Amino acid sequence: MEQIQIEHLSFSYPLGSGNALEDVTLSVRAGEYVALCGESGCGKTTLLRHLKPALAPNGQTSGVVRFCGTPVRELDAREQASRIGFVQQDPESAVVTDKVYHELAFGLESVGVPQAQMRLRVAEMASYFGIGPWFNAPTDSLSGGQLQLLNLASVMALHPDVLLLDEPTSQLDPVSAADFLATVDRIHRELGLTIILTEHRLEDVLPCADRVIVLHRGRVAADCAPRDIGKALTGELGFLRDSVPSAMRIWAGTGSALPCPLTVCEGKQWLSDTVRVQNAVRRDVPPPETAESAVRMREVFFTYDKQAPDVLRGLTMDVPTGGVFALLGGNGAGKSTAMKAAAGLVQPYRGRIELFGRDVRKIPQKELYCRFVGVLPQQVRTLFTEKTVRLELEAIDRAHAEDMARRLRLTAFLDRHPYDLSGGEQQRTALAKVLLTQPQLLFLDEPTKGMDSAFKTDFAALLRELCERGVTVFMVSHDVEFCAKTADRCAMLFDGVLAADAPTVSFFADNTFYTTAANRIARHVFPDAVTDEDVICLCNENRI
Repeated sequence: MEQIQIEHLSFSYPLGSGNALEDVTLSVRAGEYVALCGESGCGKTTLLRHLKPALAPNGQTSGVVRFCGTPVRELDAREQASRIGFVQQDPESAVVTDKVYHELAFGLESVGVPQAQMRLRVAEMASYFGIGPWFNAPTDSLSGGQLQLLNLASVMALHPDVLLLDEPTSQLDPVSAADFLATVDRIHRELGLTIILTEHRLEDVLPCADRVIVLHRGRVAADCAPRDIGKALTGELGFLRDSVPSAMRIWAGTGSALPCPLTVCEGKQWLSDTVRVQNAVRRDVPPPETAESAVRMREVFFTYDKQAPDVLRGLTMDVPTGGVFALLGGNGAGKSTAMKAAAGLVQPYRGRIELFGRDVRKIPQKELYCRFVGVLPQQVRTLFTEKTVRLELEAIDRAHAEDMARRLRLTAFLDRHPYDLSGGEQQRTALAKVLLTQPQLLFLDEPTKGMDSAFKTDFAALLRELCERGVTVFMVSHDVEFCAKTADRCAMLFDGVLAADAPTVSFFADNTFYTTAANRIARHVFPDAVTDEDVICLCNENRI
Protein backbone atom coordinates (compact mmCIF):
# COMPACT_ATOMS: atom_id res chain seq x y z
CA MET A 1 0.00 0.00 0.00
CA GLU A 2 1.28 3.49 -0.83
CA GLN A 3 1.65 5.30 2.47
CA ILE A 4 3.13 8.54 1.14
CA GLN A 5 2.26 10.08 -2.23
CA ILE A 6 3.96 13.18 -3.57
CA GLU A 7 2.41 14.64 -6.71
CA HIS A 8 4.05 17.41 -8.75
CA LEU A 9 5.54 19.10 -5.68
CA SER A 10 7.43 22.34 -6.39
CA PHE A 11 8.73 24.81 -3.83
CA SER A 12 10.72 28.04 -3.76
CA TYR A 13 12.11 29.97 -0.80
CA PRO A 14 11.44 33.71 -0.40
CA LEU A 15 13.99 35.68 -2.45
CA GLY A 16 15.27 32.42 -3.92
CA SER A 17 16.68 32.49 -7.45
CA GLY A 18 14.83 29.31 -8.46
CA ASN A 19 12.84 26.37 -7.19
CA ALA A 20 14.36 24.28 -4.40
CA LEU A 21 12.03 21.46 -5.51
CA GLU A 22 10.90 21.06 -9.11
CA ASP A 23 7.90 18.88 -10.01
CA VAL A 24 8.76 16.04 -7.63
CA THR A 25 6.47 13.03 -8.02
CA LEU A 26 7.04 9.77 -6.12
CA SER A 27 5.42 7.41 -3.66
CA VAL A 28 6.62 5.33 -0.71
CA ARG A 29 5.02 2.05 0.29
CA ALA A 30 4.35 1.13 3.92
CA GLY A 31 7.37 -0.56 5.48
CA GLU A 32 9.97 0.67 2.96
CA TYR A 33 13.39 1.92 4.02
CA VAL A 34 14.24 4.76 1.64
CA ALA A 35 17.64 6.51 1.50
CA LEU A 36 17.25 10.04 0.14
CA CYS A 37 20.56 11.38 -1.11
CA GLY A 38 22.15 14.00 -3.35
CA GLU A 39 24.46 17.00 -3.25
CA SER A 40 24.15 19.67 -0.56
CA GLY A 41 21.32 22.05 -1.46
CA CYS A 42 19.63 19.58 -3.84
CA GLY A 43 16.39 19.73 -1.81
CA LYS A 44 16.65 16.70 0.51
CA THR A 45 15.80 18.49 3.75
CA THR A 46 13.22 20.67 2.02
CA LEU A 47 11.43 17.58 0.68
CA LEU A 48 11.62 15.77 4.01
CA ARG A 49 10.12 18.72 5.89
CA HIS A 50 7.19 18.87 3.45
CA LEU A 51 6.19 15.43 4.72
CA LYS A 52 5.52 16.96 8.16
CA PRO A 53 3.70 20.30 7.72
CA ALA A 54 4.57 21.52 11.24
CA LEU A 55 8.20 21.68 10.05
CA ALA A 56 7.58 22.76 6.43
CA PRO A 57 9.68 25.79 5.40
CA ASN A 58 8.14 29.14 4.52
CA GLY A 59 7.84 29.81 0.79
CA GLN A 60 5.78 29.20 -2.34
CA THR A 61 4.46 25.64 -2.70
CA SER A 62 2.50 23.87 -5.41
CA GLY A 63 1.50 20.24 -5.71
CA VAL A 64 0.23 17.91 -3.01
CA VAL A 65 1.65 15.50 -0.42
CA ARG A 66 -0.66 12.75 0.85
CA PHE A 67 -0.29 10.53 3.89
CA CYS A 68 -2.45 7.39 3.73
CA GLY A 69 -4.58 9.10 1.09
CA THR A 70 -5.13 12.33 3.07
CA PRO A 71 -3.31 15.57 2.20
CA VAL A 72 -0.80 16.07 5.02
CA ARG A 73 -1.91 19.67 5.53
CA GLU A 74 -5.36 18.37 6.50
CA LEU A 75 -3.97 16.23 9.33
CA ASP A 76 -4.57 17.77 12.74
CA ALA A 77 -1.59 18.63 14.97
CA ARG A 78 -2.05 15.58 17.22
CA GLU A 79 -2.14 13.15 14.29
CA GLN A 80 0.92 14.77 12.69
CA ALA A 81 2.89 14.59 15.93
CA SER A 82 2.05 10.98 16.72
CA ARG A 83 1.98 9.34 13.27
CA ILE A 84 4.89 11.12 11.54
CA GLY A 85 8.12 11.10 13.56
CA PHE A 86 11.02 13.42 12.72
CA VAL A 87 14.65 13.22 13.94
CA GLN A 88 16.72 16.33 13.16
CA GLN A 89 20.41 16.87 12.33
CA ASP A 90 21.38 18.66 15.52
CA PRO A 91 20.65 16.50 18.59
CA GLU A 92 21.05 19.42 21.02
CA SER A 93 18.44 21.62 19.33
CA ALA A 94 15.77 18.90 19.59
CA VAL A 95 16.04 18.49 23.39
CA VAL A 96 13.53 20.60 25.35
CA THR A 97 13.71 19.30 28.94
CA ASP A 98 16.35 18.99 31.65
CA LYS A 99 16.16 15.25 32.44
CA VAL A 100 16.27 12.14 30.25
CA TYR A 101 13.03 10.70 31.63
CA HIS A 102 11.29 14.08 31.16
CA GLU A 103 12.38 14.11 27.52
CA LEU A 104 10.98 10.63 26.92
CA ALA A 105 7.63 11.68 28.38
CA PHE A 106 7.40 15.18 26.90
CA GLY A 107 5.92 14.21 23.52
CA LEU A 108 3.46 11.80 25.16
CA GLU A 109 2.27 14.53 27.52
CA SER A 110 1.88 16.91 24.58
CA VAL A 111 -0.56 14.61 22.77
CA GLY A 112 -2.49 13.67 25.90
CA VAL A 113 -1.47 10.04 26.43
CA PRO A 114 -2.96 8.72 29.73
CA GLN A 115 -0.48 8.56 32.61
CA ALA A 116 -0.51 4.78 33.06
CA GLN A 117 0.11 4.25 29.34
CA MET A 118 2.77 6.95 29.40
CA ARG A 119 4.73 5.19 32.16
CA LEU A 120 4.62 1.95 30.20
CA ARG A 121 5.84 3.55 26.97
CA VAL A 122 8.66 5.42 28.73
CA ALA A 123 9.81 2.22 30.44
CA GLU A 124 9.60 0.26 27.19
CA MET A 125 11.61 2.84 25.21
CA ALA A 126 14.26 3.16 27.92
CA SER A 127 14.69 -0.62 27.91
CA TYR A 128 14.65 -1.07 24.11
CA PHE A 129 17.19 1.69 23.47
CA GLY A 130 19.47 0.86 26.42
CA ILE A 131 18.79 4.18 28.15
CA GLY A 132 18.39 2.62 31.62
CA PRO A 133 21.91 3.48 32.94
CA TRP A 134 21.40 7.20 32.23
CA PHE A 135 17.60 7.38 32.65
CA ASN A 136 17.83 9.93 35.50
CA ALA A 137 20.75 11.91 34.06
CA PRO A 138 20.54 15.61 33.10
CA THR A 139 20.20 15.99 29.34
CA ASP A 140 23.07 18.49 29.23
CA SER A 141 25.44 15.79 30.51
CA LEU A 142 24.87 13.45 27.56
CA SER A 143 27.24 12.85 24.66
CA GLY A 144 26.14 13.57 21.10
CA GLY A 145 25.45 9.90 20.45
CA GLN A 146 23.33 9.59 23.60
CA LEU A 147 21.40 12.77 22.74
CA GLN A 148 20.56 11.52 19.26
CA LEU A 149 19.51 8.13 20.65
CA LEU A 150 17.30 9.95 23.16
CA ASN A 151 15.74 11.97 20.34
CA LEU A 152 14.99 8.78 18.44
CA ALA A 153 13.53 7.08 21.54
CA SER A 154 11.35 10.13 22.27
CA VAL A 155 9.94 10.02 18.75
CA MET A 156 9.42 6.26 18.87
CA ALA A 157 7.50 6.58 22.16
CA LEU A 158 4.71 8.20 20.12
CA HIS A 159 4.38 4.99 18.04
CA PRO A 160 4.73 6.69 14.63
CA ASP A 161 3.83 5.03 11.34
CA VAL A 162 6.63 6.85 9.49
CA LEU A 163 10.08 7.82 10.73
CA LEU A 164 11.82 10.73 8.96
CA LEU A 165 15.51 11.29 9.73
CA ASP A 166 17.42 14.33 8.44
CA GLU A 167 21.16 13.55 8.40
CA PRO A 168 20.93 12.15 11.94
CA THR A 169 24.62 11.15 12.15
CA SER A 170 26.17 14.40 10.85
CA GLN A 171 27.48 15.34 14.32
CA LEU A 172 28.35 11.86 15.58
CA ASP A 173 31.71 10.10 15.70
CA PRO A 174 32.09 7.02 13.44
CA VAL A 175 31.35 4.47 16.17
CA SER A 176 28.29 6.35 17.50
CA ALA A 177 27.05 6.92 13.93
CA ALA A 178 27.32 3.22 13.09
CA ASP A 179 25.53 2.30 16.33
CA PHE A 180 22.74 4.79 15.67
CA LEU A 181 22.17 3.57 12.09
CA ALA A 182 22.22 -0.04 13.31
CA THR A 183 19.43 0.91 15.73
CA VAL A 184 17.43 2.48 12.90
CA ASP A 185 17.88 -0.71 10.85
CA ARG A 186 16.77 -2.79 13.83
CA ILE A 187 13.60 -0.67 14.15
CA HIS A 188 12.89 -1.22 10.47
CA ARG A 189 13.45 -4.98 10.62
CA GLU A 190 11.62 -5.63 13.88
CA LEU A 191 8.73 -3.17 13.60
CA GLY A 192 8.30 -2.85 9.84
CA LEU A 193 8.28 0.94 10.17
CA THR A 194 8.46 3.13 7.07
CA ILE A 195 11.79 4.99 7.14
CA ILE A 196 12.95 7.88 4.97
CA LEU A 197 16.48 9.00 5.80
CA THR A 198 18.67 11.70 4.26
CA GLU A 199 22.41 11.21 4.60
CA HIS A 200 25.71 12.20 2.97
CA ARG A 201 27.61 9.29 4.56
CA LEU A 202 26.05 6.30 2.82
CA GLU A 203 28.55 3.63 3.92
CA ASP A 204 26.22 2.25 6.62
CA VAL A 205 22.93 3.30 5.01
CA LEU A 206 22.81 1.75 1.53
CA PRO A 207 23.30 -1.86 2.74
CA CYS A 208 20.18 -1.46 4.92
CA ALA A 209 17.97 0.48 2.49
CA ASP A 210 15.37 -1.11 0.22
CA ARG A 211 15.49 1.81 -2.18
CA VAL A 212 17.52 4.90 -3.04
CA ILE A 213 16.04 8.17 -4.30
CA VAL A 214 18.58 10.64 -5.66
CA LEU A 215 17.76 14.35 -5.91
CA HIS A 216 19.69 16.63 -8.23
CA ARG A 217 18.89 20.35 -8.42
CA GLY A 218 15.47 19.79 -6.92
CA ARG A 219 14.43 16.98 -9.24
CA VAL A 220 14.37 13.20 -8.88
CA ALA A 221 17.46 11.98 -10.77
CA ALA A 222 17.20 8.30 -9.83
CA ASP A 223 14.91 5.91 -7.99
CA CYS A 224 16.34 2.41 -7.80
CA ALA A 225 17.75 -0.41 -5.67
CA PRO A 226 20.96 0.47 -3.75
CA ARG A 227 23.23 -1.87 -5.74
CA ASP A 228 22.08 -0.33 -9.03
CA ILE A 229 23.57 3.04 -8.05
CA GLY A 230 27.08 1.66 -8.63
CA LYS A 231 26.29 0.82 -12.25
CA ALA A 232 25.40 4.46 -12.99
CA LEU A 233 28.41 6.14 -11.35
CA THR A 234 30.22 6.47 -14.67
CA GLY A 235 27.12 7.95 -16.32
CA GLU A 236 24.28 10.20 -15.27
CA LEU A 237 24.94 9.78 -11.53
CA GLY A 238 28.62 10.70 -11.70
CA PHE A 239 27.99 13.60 -9.30
CA LEU A 240 27.18 11.00 -6.63
CA ARG A 241 30.45 9.10 -7.06
CA ASP A 242 32.15 10.40 -3.91
CA SER A 243 29.07 9.79 -1.73
CA VAL A 244 28.51 6.06 -2.21
CA PRO A 245 30.24 3.37 -0.11
CA SER A 246 33.96 2.85 -0.67
CA ALA A 247 33.43 -0.66 -2.06
CA MET A 248 31.31 0.84 -4.86
CA ARG A 249 33.76 3.67 -5.57
CA ILE A 250 36.75 1.33 -5.77
CA TRP A 251 34.81 -1.09 -7.99
CA ALA A 252 33.80 1.74 -10.34
CA GLY A 253 37.33 3.15 -10.37
CA THR A 254 38.86 -0.13 -11.53
CA GLY A 255 36.33 -0.79 -14.30
CA SER A 256 35.75 -4.29 -12.93
CA ALA A 257 33.47 -6.69 -14.80
CA LEU A 258 32.62 -8.54 -11.57
CA PRO A 259 29.33 -7.80 -9.72
CA CYS A 260 29.32 -4.51 -7.81
CA PRO A 261 30.11 -4.91 -4.06
CA LEU A 262 28.13 -2.86 -1.56
CA THR A 263 29.58 -3.54 1.90
CA VAL A 264 33.10 -3.73 3.36
CA CYS A 265 32.78 -7.52 3.55
CA GLU A 266 31.72 -7.79 -0.11
CA GLY A 267 34.46 -5.33 -1.10
CA LYS A 268 37.08 -7.42 0.68
CA GLN A 269 35.94 -10.57 -1.14
CA TRP A 270 35.81 -8.72 -4.47
CA LEU A 271 39.36 -7.42 -3.93
CA SER A 272 40.65 -10.93 -3.22
CA ASP A 273 39.17 -12.02 -6.56
CA THR A 274 40.60 -9.01 -8.39
CA VAL A 275 44.26 -8.69 -7.35
CA ARG A 276 47.17 -11.00 -6.64
CA VAL A 277 46.95 -11.65 -2.92
CA GLN A 278 50.44 -11.63 -1.40
CA ASN A 279 51.66 -11.47 2.16
CA ALA A 280 50.61 -8.07 3.39
CA VAL A 281 53.73 -6.13 4.35
CA ARG A 282 53.76 -2.65 5.89
CA ARG A 283 56.03 -0.24 4.09
CA ASP A 284 58.44 1.81 6.15
CA VAL A 285 57.10 5.28 6.85
CA PRO A 286 59.89 7.86 7.05
CA PRO A 287 60.02 9.81 10.31
CA PRO A 288 58.27 13.20 10.02
CA GLU A 289 60.41 16.27 9.57
CA THR A 290 60.62 18.33 12.73
CA ALA A 291 58.77 21.63 12.42
CA GLU A 292 58.01 24.59 14.62
CA SER A 293 54.81 24.15 16.61
CA ALA A 294 51.97 26.51 15.74
CA VAL A 295 50.11 25.25 18.83
CA ARG A 296 51.95 23.90 21.86
CA MET A 297 49.91 22.56 24.80
CA ARG A 298 51.58 21.31 27.97
CA GLU A 299 49.81 19.59 30.91
CA VAL A 300 46.52 21.39 30.25
CA PHE A 301 43.66 20.80 32.70
CA PHE A 302 40.15 22.19 32.21
CA THR A 303 36.64 21.70 33.58
CA TYR A 304 33.37 23.52 32.91
CA ASP A 305 32.18 22.93 36.49
CA LYS A 306 34.32 22.66 39.61
CA GLN A 307 32.08 19.86 40.87
CA ALA A 308 32.38 17.86 37.62
CA PRO A 309 35.27 15.70 36.35
CA ASP A 310 37.95 17.38 34.24
CA VAL A 311 37.28 17.48 30.50
CA LEU A 312 41.00 17.88 29.74
CA ARG A 313 43.34 15.95 32.06
CA GLY A 314 46.94 16.96 31.52
CA LEU A 315 46.67 17.29 27.74
CA THR A 316 50.02 17.66 26.01
CA MET A 317 49.97 18.17 22.25
CA ASP A 318 51.83 19.87 19.40
CA VAL A 319 50.33 21.11 16.11
CA PRO A 320 53.06 21.55 13.46
CA THR A 321 53.22 24.81 11.50
CA GLY A 322 51.99 25.04 7.93
CA GLY A 323 49.94 21.84 7.60
CA VAL A 324 46.58 20.28 8.38
CA PHE A 325 46.33 18.67 11.82
CA ALA A 326 43.22 16.58 12.56
CA LEU A 327 42.04 15.73 16.05
CA LEU A 328 39.66 12.75 16.22
CA GLY A 329 37.89 10.84 18.99
CA GLY A 330 34.47 9.91 20.34
CA ASN A 331 31.70 12.30 21.32
CA GLY A 332 32.51 13.78 24.72
CA ALA A 333 36.25 13.00 24.52
CA GLY A 334 37.14 16.70 24.85
CA LYS A 335 38.08 17.53 21.22
CA SER A 336 36.08 20.77 20.92
CA THR A 337 37.21 21.85 24.39
CA ALA A 338 40.86 21.28 23.42
CA MET A 339 40.35 23.40 20.31
CA LYS A 340 38.62 26.18 22.27
CA ALA A 341 41.44 26.20 24.80
CA ALA A 342 44.05 26.41 22.04
CA ALA A 343 42.13 29.29 20.43
CA GLY A 344 41.91 31.20 23.70
CA LEU A 345 38.11 30.83 23.95
CA VAL A 346 38.24 29.03 27.32
CA GLN A 347 40.88 29.32 30.05
CA PRO A 348 42.39 26.12 31.56
CA TYR A 349 42.97 26.22 35.31
CA ARG A 350 46.37 24.58 34.89
CA GLY A 351 48.93 24.17 32.11
CA ARG A 352 50.41 26.32 29.36
CA ILE A 353 49.29 26.97 25.78
CA GLU A 354 51.47 28.74 23.24
CA LEU A 355 50.61 29.95 19.73
CA PHE A 356 53.76 30.36 17.64
CA GLY A 357 55.77 30.53 20.85
CA ARG A 358 53.58 33.15 22.57
CA ASP A 359 51.49 32.46 25.67
CA VAL A 360 47.88 32.67 24.45
CA ARG A 361 46.83 34.35 27.71
CA LYS A 362 49.17 37.27 27.03
CA ILE A 363 48.02 37.98 23.45
CA PRO A 364 45.53 40.91 23.42
CA GLN A 365 42.14 39.75 22.10
CA LYS A 366 42.08 42.46 19.46
CA GLU A 367 45.34 41.07 18.07
CA LEU A 368 44.41 37.41 18.63
CA TYR A 369 41.20 37.48 16.59
CA CYS A 370 42.28 39.99 13.96
CA ARG A 371 44.15 38.13 11.19
CA PHE A 372 45.88 35.84 13.66
CA VAL A 373 43.32 33.23 14.77
CA GLY A 374 40.12 32.27 12.94
CA VAL A 375 37.56 29.91 14.51
CA LEU A 376 34.76 27.98 12.83
CA PRO A 377 32.55 26.74 15.71
CA GLN A 378 30.46 23.59 15.63
CA GLN A 379 27.25 25.65 15.90
CA VAL A 380 27.82 27.89 12.88
CA ARG A 381 24.56 29.80 13.32
CA THR A 382 26.20 31.70 16.17
CA LEU A 383 28.23 33.57 13.52
CA PHE A 384 25.19 34.90 11.62
CA THR A 385 24.11 38.47 12.42
CA GLU A 386 22.85 39.86 9.09
CA LYS A 387 19.71 39.47 6.95
CA THR A 388 21.44 38.05 3.86
CA VAL A 389 24.52 36.02 3.01
CA ARG A 390 25.87 38.97 1.03
CA LEU A 391 25.71 41.25 4.07
CA GLU A 392 27.33 38.57 6.24
CA LEU A 393 30.37 38.43 3.95
CA GLU A 394 30.58 42.15 3.20
CA ALA A 395 30.60 42.90 6.92
CA ILE A 396 33.98 41.15 7.08
CA ASP A 397 35.62 42.19 3.78
CA ARG A 398 33.55 43.96 1.13
CA ALA A 399 36.34 43.89 -1.46
CA HIS A 400 36.75 40.12 -1.44
CA ALA A 401 33.21 39.00 -0.49
CA GLU A 402 32.04 38.03 -3.97
CA ASP A 403 35.25 36.17 -4.80
CA MET A 404 34.97 34.17 -1.58
CA ALA A 405 31.30 33.45 -2.34
CA ARG A 406 32.36 32.06 -5.72
CA ARG A 407 35.09 29.90 -4.18
CA LEU A 408 32.64 28.39 -1.68
CA ARG A 409 29.73 28.04 -4.14
CA LEU A 410 27.56 30.65 -2.45
CA THR A 411 26.88 33.00 -5.37
CA ALA A 412 23.33 31.71 -5.92
CA PHE A 413 22.46 32.28 -2.25
CA LEU A 414 23.86 35.78 -1.69
CA ASP A 415 20.43 37.35 -1.29
CA ARG A 416 19.01 34.58 0.92
CA HIS A 417 18.73 34.76 4.69
CA PRO A 418 21.40 32.48 6.25
CA TYR A 419 18.72 30.61 8.23
CA ASP A 420 16.94 29.68 4.97
CA LEU A 421 19.98 27.74 3.72
CA SER A 422 20.55 24.00 4.02
CA GLY A 423 22.93 22.74 6.70
CA GLY A 424 25.79 22.40 4.21
CA GLU A 425 25.17 25.87 2.76
CA GLN A 426 25.17 27.39 6.24
CA GLN A 427 28.45 25.62 6.91
CA ARG A 428 30.01 27.12 3.77
CA THR A 429 28.69 30.60 4.62
CA ALA A 430 30.22 30.49 8.08
CA LEU A 431 33.49 29.17 6.63
CA ALA A 432 33.55 32.04 4.13
CA LYS A 433 33.18 34.57 6.96
CA VAL A 434 36.07 33.00 8.88
CA LEU A 435 38.35 32.78 5.82
CA LEU A 436 37.70 36.45 4.96
CA THR A 437 39.47 37.40 8.21
CA GLN A 438 42.68 35.93 6.66
CA PRO A 439 43.90 34.11 9.80
CA GLN A 440 47.38 32.62 10.22
CA LEU A 441 45.95 29.84 12.40
CA LEU A 442 42.61 28.34 11.38
CA PHE A 443 40.58 26.35 13.92
CA LEU A 444 37.79 24.25 12.38
CA ASP A 445 35.28 22.32 14.51
CA GLU A 446 33.52 19.67 12.38
CA PRO A 447 34.03 21.70 9.17
CA THR A 448 32.57 19.08 6.77
CA LYS A 449 29.28 18.70 8.68
CA GLY A 450 26.45 18.79 6.11
CA MET A 451 28.83 19.13 3.15
CA ASP A 452 28.35 16.87 0.15
CA SER A 453 31.29 14.84 -1.09
CA ALA A 454 31.76 16.92 -4.24
CA PHE A 455 32.34 20.10 -2.23
CA LYS A 456 34.62 18.26 0.21
CA THR A 457 37.04 17.72 -2.70
CA ASP A 458 37.07 21.49 -3.38
CA PHE A 459 37.37 22.21 0.32
CA ALA A 460 40.39 19.89 0.65
CA ALA A 461 42.05 21.74 -2.26
CA LEU A 462 41.30 25.08 -0.56
CA LEU A 463 42.93 23.91 2.69
CA ARG A 464 46.01 22.77 0.74
CA GLU A 465 46.19 26.18 -0.91
CA LEU A 466 46.00 27.91 2.48
CA CYS A 467 48.77 25.70 3.86
CA GLU A 468 50.98 26.57 0.90
CA ARG A 469 50.54 30.21 1.89
CA GLY A 470 51.75 29.39 5.41
CA VAL A 471 48.39 28.99 7.17
CA THR A 472 48.17 26.26 9.83
CA VAL A 473 44.90 24.32 10.09
CA PHE A 474 43.78 22.67 13.36
CA MET A 475 40.71 20.58 12.56
CA VAL A 476 38.41 18.67 14.92
CA SER A 477 36.46 16.10 12.93
CA HIS A 478 34.49 12.85 12.93
CA ASP A 479 34.90 12.59 9.15
CA VAL A 480 37.66 9.97 8.93
CA GLU A 481 37.49 9.78 5.12
CA PHE A 482 38.10 13.53 4.80
CA CYS A 483 40.89 13.47 7.39
CA ALA A 484 42.60 10.58 5.57
CA LYS A 485 42.62 12.53 2.30
CA THR A 486 43.44 15.96 3.71
CA ALA A 487 45.39 15.86 6.98
CA ASP A 488 49.18 15.68 7.26
CA ARG A 489 48.97 14.42 10.82
CA CYS A 490 46.19 12.92 12.94
CA ALA A 491 45.74 12.49 16.68
CA MET A 492 43.12 10.81 18.84
CA LEU A 493 41.79 12.22 22.08
CA PHE A 494 40.33 9.85 24.66
CA ASP A 495 39.06 10.80 28.11
CA GLY A 496 40.76 14.19 27.98
CA VAL A 497 44.26 12.97 27.08
CA LEU A 498 46.06 12.19 23.83
CA ALA A 499 45.90 8.48 22.99
CA ALA A 500 47.71 8.62 19.63
CA ASP A 501 49.53 11.09 17.40
CA ALA A 502 51.06 10.04 14.07
CA PRO A 503 51.38 10.84 10.37
CA THR A 504 48.05 10.23 8.64
CA VAL A 505 48.87 6.94 6.88
CA SER A 506 50.36 5.37 10.02
CA PHE A 507 47.47 6.61 12.15
CA PHE A 508 44.70 5.06 10.05
CA ALA A 509 46.62 1.91 9.11
CA ASP A 510 47.03 1.10 12.82
CA ASN A 511 43.34 1.61 13.73
CA THR A 512 40.46 -0.85 13.49
CA PHE A 513 37.33 1.30 13.91
CA TYR A 514 38.73 4.82 13.56
CA THR A 515 39.91 4.16 10.05
CA THR A 516 38.51 4.40 6.55
CA ALA A 517 36.29 1.85 4.83
CA ALA A 518 38.95 1.66 2.08
CA ASN A 519 41.54 0.52 4.63
CA ARG A 520 39.16 -2.09 6.09
CA ILE A 521 38.55 -3.43 2.57
CA ALA A 522 42.20 -3.56 1.50
CA ARG A 523 44.36 -3.95 4.61
CA HIS A 524 44.76 -7.74 4.10
CA VAL A 525 46.42 -6.99 0.74
CA PHE A 526 47.53 -3.33 0.89
CA PRO A 527 48.05 -2.44 4.60
CA ASP A 528 48.98 1.19 3.98
CA ALA A 529 46.14 2.01 1.58
CA VAL A 530 43.84 4.39 3.48
CA THR A 531 41.93 6.15 0.68
CA ASP A 532 39.86 4.91 -2.24
CA GLU A 533 42.41 6.40 -4.62
CA ASP A 534 45.20 4.41 -2.93
CA VAL A 535 43.29 1.15 -3.39
CA ILE A 536 42.27 1.88 -6.99
CA CYS A 537 45.87 2.68 -7.97
CA LEU A 538 47.24 -0.47 -6.29
CA CYS A 539 44.46 -2.61 -7.81
CA ASN A 540 45.35 -1.44 -11.30
CA GLU A 541 49.02 -2.25 -10.66
CA ASN A 542 48.36 -5.73 -9.23
CA ARG A 543 45.53 -7.20 -11.30
CA ILE A 544 45.37 -10.97 -11.69
